[in-house]
Amino acid sequence: MQFTAQEIGFMLNGTVEGDPRVAVDKLAKIEEATAGSLSFLANPKYEQYLYTTGASIVIVNHDLVLSEPVKATLIRVENAYSSFSILLEKYNTIKLNKTGNELPNFVHPSATVGENCYIGAFAYIGPGSSIGNNCKIYPNAYIADNVTIGNNVTLFPGVVVYFDCVIGNNVIIHSGAIIGSDGFGFAPQPDGTYNKIAQIGNVVLEDDVEVGSNTTIDRATMGSTVIRKGVKLDNLIQVAHNVEIGENTVIAAQTGISGSTKIGENVILGGQVGVVGHISIAKGTQVQAQSGVSRTIAEENKKWMGSPATAYGDHMRSQIVVMRLPELEKKVTELEKIIAELRNNKH
Repeated sequence: MQFTAQEIGFMLNGTVEGDPRVAVDKLAKIEEATAGSLSFLANPKYEQYLYTTGASIVIVNHDLVLSEPVKATLIRVENAYSSFSILLEKYNTIKLNKTGNELPNFVHPSATVGENCYIGAFAYIGPGSSIGNNCKIYPNAYIADNVTIGNNVTLFPGVVVYFDCVIGNNVIIHSGAIIGSDGFGFAPQPDGTYNKIAQIGNVVLEDDVEVGSNTTIDRATMGSTVIRKGVKLDNLIQVAHNVEIGENTVIAAQTGISGSTKIGENVILGGQVGVVGHISIAKGTQVQAQSGVSRTIAEENKKWMGSPATAYGDHMRSQIVVMRLPELEKKVTELEKIIAELRNNKH
C-alpha cells in the first residue's frame, strides 16, 4: 500500500515540510533507504545520513535544525522515534491482516471458531476446542483437544498447543513454540530405571502474553503452569511444570526455569539465566545474563548477578578482586621469596 506525506502527517499529527504528494510504499533505515522509502531520524549520531539518504520521506523531531539542504520531504513531529514505532505497528497490522479459510485444514465438528478468523492450510483444531474472534491460526499450527483460545490471538506456523490448555486474549505465539508438552517428571526405581509420572495438568496463558519462537512451556503435573498477564518470553526459553510467572515479567532467550518455581511480577531475567526449582523470586527482581539463581530471592526490586547469583553490587566488587588476583599472586610469590631468604640468613 502507498501513503503520501500528507496522509502520514495527518496520521501522526505532524507538519509536512516539502512535497505533500510524495508517496512511499516501504519502510527503511535512514542510511539504507532508497526512493519510495519512509525513514526516521531520532538519534543525532545519524543526522549525517539525513543529507544523503535516498528516502522519499523522513520523520524528524520538531526541534531539529538543519545544517544542510535536504532532498527528502520531512514530517516534523514531537517524538520521531515514537511516531515511527506507531507506523511500524500499523504496517505490521496491515501485512499480517490475513482472513479466510485456506484448504486443506482440519477443524473438528465439535470445535468452534469465532468471527473474522484466519485458518491457514494444514492447520489442525481438535475436538472440543474453542477459538475466539479475530484469531489467526497460521499453516501447520496444531491445536489439540479441549483447548480454549480467546480473542485476537495469533499462532504463527508450527505452533503446538496440547490438550486442555487455556490461552487468553491478545496473545501472540511465534513459530515452533510448544505449549503444554509434558513436564519432566520421572520416579526413580530400585533397579536404577525411571517410571514416567503422568502430567495431567495444563498451561494457562493470560491476556497480552507473547511467546517467542521455539520456547517450550510444560504442562503441570497437576493444576496449571501459569503465565500471567503481560508476560513477554523471548525465543528458546524452557518453562518447566507448575511454574508461575507474574504479570509483566520479561525473560530473555535461552533462560531455563525449573519446576514449581514462582516468579513475581515485573521481574527481568537476562539471557541464559538458570533458575532452580521450588524457589520464589520477588517482584521487581532483575537478574543479569548468564546468572544462576539457586535460592529464593525474597527482597523486592534488587539486582542480582553471577552463578550462584549474588547481589549485583557484591558481585561487581568480587569481580574487581578477581581482576587483581594476578597482581596479588605476584606479591605473594615475592613475599615467599623474602621469607625464604630471611630463614636462610637466620641459619
